[in-house]
Amino acid sequence: MQNRLRAAVLAVLGLMPIAAQGQAPGSGPSIKLIVPYAAGGLPDTVARIVGRRLQERLGQTVVIENRGGANGGIGMAALVGAPADGHTFVVSDGSMLSTNPLLYARLPYDPKDIAPVAFLAQAPLFLAVHPKLPVSMLREFVDYVKARPGQINYGSSGVGSIHHISMEGVKVSLNLAMTHIPFKGTGESVPALLGGHVEALFSAYPSLSGAAGTNKITLIATNGAARSPLASNVPAIAEIVPGFDFATIVGIYARTGVPSAIVQKIAAEANEIVKEPEVIKQLAAVGIEAKGGGPAEFDRALKGEAERAGKVIKAAGIKAE
Repeated sequence: MQNRLRAAVLAVLGLMPIAAQGQAPGSGPSIKLIVPYAAGGLPDTVARIVGRRLQERLGQTVVIENRGGANGGIGMAALVGAPADGHTFVVSDGSMLSTNPLLYARLPYDPKDIAPVAFLAQAPLFLAVHPKLPVSMLREFVDYVKARPGQINYGSSGVGSIHHISMEGVKVSLNLAMTHIPFKGTGESVPALLGGHVEALFSAYPSLSGAAGTNKITLIATNGAARSPLASNVPAIAEIVPGFDFATIVGIYARTGVPSAIVQKIAAEANEIVKEPEVIKQLAAVGIEAKGGGPAEFDRALKGEAERAGKVIKAAGIKAE
């Protein structure tokens, strides 16, 4: 029975093993991985690393398609509009099902039409401060800000971004008063920190590590649940705020209606891929931690993120622009 089910799934997907059919990569129906953002970001990087190995394992073409716009909404709408045949998926961060429904009254897609497939990776953000602040540790930063309510500016990648929510989470948890300066992405916010136009911000490790290595900024904390292997000397905010966790999660989504057997097949392949030492190494080189997990694990991570973010969004009164 299991062998017949497996054969049926592979036949539907066009994923029969190369040895069994003598197929060369790309000879079967292609799989499309939509990334609902521009090329070069976190989800795009994960999609390309995992997609390359998925193509090799399945023996057929895997196409990465960037469909940016509407805070990921354009790409998700494209997924919902595709046939539920298991040939189209999305690789994106958790905001599609966690924070976007909390921030936007209207979305280009209905979250009920999206199903989690596989938990691929996570990327913690690091809290960095400008050297003009006489602090080198998280507790010193907290004390410094508390002594100067409203005088310290912090930057973010935009209103409602995980960078923004992370800092508001710190403010709410530790009763801090800081002024938010939103920018259009890290391409603007990180230079603003380096130039001293803002005193602090959260950003991904690759965008900060070079400046940290030359003492142009100081890394004082990470927003993950525990210290990151990327910089194990930097404490997690969770060490002083139990349960604090806003590391960006990335996974694969399908539209609802895709047969469960197909979802499980893709989840199983993806889970094996992110356990491969070379893939772990490739992800770590760009500041990403491999995770692994199927639909249930990814769904649990999304719901946890939505719960934590929801409390901060409500307490801080964050409204999407």
